[in-house]
Amino acid sequence: MNGEMFGVMFSLLFFVAMYSFFAICLQKIAKKTETENDWMAWVPVMNLVLLLTIAKKPMWWIALFFIPVVNFVAAILIMMSVAERREKPSWVGALVVVPIFGTLVVPYLAFSS
Repeated sequence: MNGEMFGVMFSLLFFVAMYSFFAICLQKIAKKTETENDWMAWVPVMNLVLLLTIAKKPMWWIALFFIPVVNFVAAILIMMSVAERREKPSWVGALVVVPIFGTLVVPYLAFSS
């Protein structure tokens, strides 16, 4: 196995691990907020529908994810609503934009009491 193939395999494995971790976290958040169809956390695009359902945002917001810059603002507002649904301060959801803390927001919302 040459170095290039190793890099591709490592990247693929890393992507699958991160996707799985996010899906587990999203599914756990859905269960804790008593949101139906938590299995949607595992299906691409459907996980956005689940996220909007948890945040109690209208389904047309999914279109906002396809508009540059607007998707950034929409993600912040959605995560702030998800934090509030988990009975956490909304600023916790806003931390999703802070480089290092952003990666910890979803696991915190999933695994905190």
